[in-house]
Amino acid sequence: MLGTDFRIGSPNWLDLGSPDTDGAAAFYSSVFGWSFVSLGPEAGGYGFFQVDGKTVAALGPLTEEGAKSAWMVHFMSPDIQATAKAVRSGGGKIRMEPMDVMGEGWLAQATDPQGAEFAVWQPGKTAGLGLASAENTLVWAELHVPDPEAAVSFYSGVFGWRSQEMEAPGMTYRVLSIKDGDQQQASFGGVAPMGGGAGGVERPRWVPYFNVADVDATVSAVSGNGGSVLMPAADVPDVGRISWVADPYGAVFALLKPSPRM
Repeated sequence: MLGTDFRIGSPNWLDLGSPDTDGAAAFYSSVFGWSFVSLGPEAGGYGFFQVDGKTVAALGPLTEEGAKSAWMVHFMSPDIQATAKAVRSGGGKIRMEPMDVMGEGWLAQATDPQGAEFAVWQPGKTAGLGLASAENTLVWAELHVPDPEAAVSFYSGVFGWRSQEMEAPGMTYRVLSIKDGDQQQASFGGVAPMGGGAGGVERPRWVPYFNVADVDATVSAVSGNGGSVLMPAADVPDVGRISWVADPYGAVFALLKPSPRM
């Protein structure tokens, strides 16, 4: 399960690019109870979503030409230059070269060989998120691609991740874990074959899952604040109750009330 003891390959940051940061801040405040703390004009409109004073995600304006509103999962690297090289060697692309972010850390943005976008964060003064897996925070990161086996091979080459297959209704699901420690305890996400659900709007992507106490109530809050439901709430054995939704600007995310067994 996700935590804040970040090691190589751990999801350690999450941010949202939106065409309307004020509207997005209001939406997520209503849905999750997050507060938004702007870093001011010098940060280009970027700021932090917080729960009890701890950062759980971030928000900023879209910066890439033609970009659509989306959540971006970042993964920890102790050497971002080496990671960028590994991305290229594995057939991926670096969309934004590694850059120093005001001493807080180093950032790079990448696309895997199947088209899913992700980012890399090398900690500086900021190690990463202040809270994860608690209520209304990031609890799981899921990759949807046409070829899960190829994806596992790529990311294993970049971050050293391990994977474990499990049978799910109609598919083989691959649980991902970082390379160190007990495999189950070090798990943080999974890979699913693209297609089928989520309202038929899937493309290769990473989807963040947020831990919520009541999936159905949160789905209602999404709808009531201008968002859309892509996959209605449903129970998944040994996983929990889940739903896929999107904010008013099209950014896709998922909700999860984990099973006690998870």
